[in-house]
Amino acid sequence: MATRERRKPAGPAAEPSEGRREPSERHRETSPSARSLLLTILGEFVLPRQGEVWTGTLVDALGALGVEEKSARQALSRTAAEGLLTSTRHGRKVRWNLTRAGERLLQEGTERIYGFMRKPHGWDGRWLVVTVGVPETQRQLRHRLRTRLTWLGLGSPAPGLWIIPDASKEDAVRAIITELDLDDRAFGWTGPSAGIGDPAKLLMSAWDLDDVEQRYVGFIDRFEGLSAASDREAFVNQVQLIQEWRRFPFLDPDLPAELLQHDWPGPRAAATFHDQHDRWHRRAQDEWDRMSAEAGARS
Repeated sequence: MATRERRKPAGPAAEPSEGRREPSERHRETSPSARSLLLTILGEFVLPRQGEVWTGTLVDALGALGVEEKSARQALSRTAAEGLLTSTRHGRKVRWNLTRAGERLLQEGTERIYGFMRKPHGWDGRWLVVTVGVPETQRQLRHRLRTRLTWLGLGSPAPGLWIIPDASKEDAVRAIITELDLDDRAFGWTGPSAGIGDPAKLLMSAWDLDDVEQRYVGFIDRFEGLSAASDREAFVNQVQLIQEWRRFPFLDPDLPAELLQHDWPGPRAAATFHDQHDRWHRRAQDEWDRMSAEAGARS
C-alpha cells in the first residue's frame, strides 16, 4: 500500500512530465493557453452542435475567459493549421467546421474526460509490463510514445520500462506500438507481481503520486461548493472546471484501491467534477447559445 504525506495543493498540470516540476513551473501552468481553452470549448460546446461555429462566438467565449481577441484569432489559425478546423466565408463573417480529425480528437478526449474515474473498478492482481527502446536521437518519436502511453495511464519507473496494474490495457498498448512502428523494439508481459521489491517504491518511481494528490486537493478546494450568479459565470466556471479536470487522465493512472491509502482524494474530486458540471450545464449551454445568436446576427 502506498503511503504519502499531505502537502499544500499545487497548481494544475498542463502536460505529462518526465519528472517533478519546480514550483515556478507549476505557477506558469495556472494560466492555460488560448489554444488549450479553445480545444476545451470546441469539445464541450461545438462538437455536440454538428461542429459548426462563428468566429465571433469563439472570440466572445474566449474573451469571457480573459483571452484577448488577437490571441483568440491566433489560436484559431493554429488549430486550423493542425488540420482540426476548416473555415468558410459568409459575407463578412467566417464560420468554422470541425474536420474529421478534429471530431475524432475531441470525441476521444470527451470519452476519456467524462469516463475517467466515473466508476470504481476491481483488480485481478495482474500487471502489464512493457519495455520499448527508442534512442535519444529520435526525440519526436520518444515524445509521441510517452504521450500516448501516459494517456493510457502507464507509468515509467525506469528508462524504456512502462508499467500499469491493469492487464486489460494490453490491446490498446499493442495498437500504439504497432502504430508507431515499434514492434521490433518492444516486449510486453502480463501477470501478477512476483513479490520482489517494495510495490510502494515502484509506484512512486512510476508516478508522482504526491503531486497528483495535491492537485486533487487543489481541485476540490477550488470547485467544490462553487456557485454561479449568472449564465455568464456558469459558462466561465464550466470551461474552467473542464480545463482543470482534463489534465488528470494524464497524471493519475487510476490505481486500484488495493494499492492506495484509503483517503485518496481522486474519487471525491471526480464527484466534484460531475456534480458541478451537471449543476452548470444548462446555464452554460444557454450562455453559449446567446453568444452564438449574437455572433450570427452581426453584419
